[in-house]
Amino acid sequence: MINEFKDFIAKGNVMDLAVGIIIGAAFTAIVNSLVGDLINPVIGLILGGIDFTSMYVVMAGDVPPGVGLAAARESGAAIFAYGAFITAVIEFFIIAWVVFLLVKAVNRVKATAEKPDDVAPEVHTGPSQVDVLIEIRDQLRGRGDTAPPPAQ
Repeated sequence: MINEFKDFIAKGNVMDLAVGIIIGAAFTAIVNSLVGDLINPVIGLILGGIDFTSMYVVMAGDVPPGVGLAAARESGAAIFAYGAFITAVIEFFIIAWVVFLLVKAVNRVKATAEKPDDVAPEVHTGPSQVDVLIEIRDQLRGRGDTAPPPAQ
């Protein structure tokens, strides 16, 4: 049973999955930084300097005015953090777009690898020996040669 488990773990699919999870975790940090540090400020600038990652609505409880999202959550009040949701949606679309581009690139590489090498064009070297003999036989028959064709 231990050997079967070792065989299962050593299979390529399990190792590929583990590598994918590790790379995905590292990629998440990059996407979070991209959205939080680059995209959200640009969107905030377009919207008039608003940082919507901290936008929320207090549904119940007391939150002092001007408090950030983290402090509002810590106060125990029920909040509707729509800015965090918008950020998550943006992150999702960025991740989906990058995965799409990666899959497209991998498929292109696979298609190139599966395509046979360019086949050299056929070079016409002239008629074969059999073709020449058939032509000679036909010409001899056309001159009135009545000899029967050789037995095969």
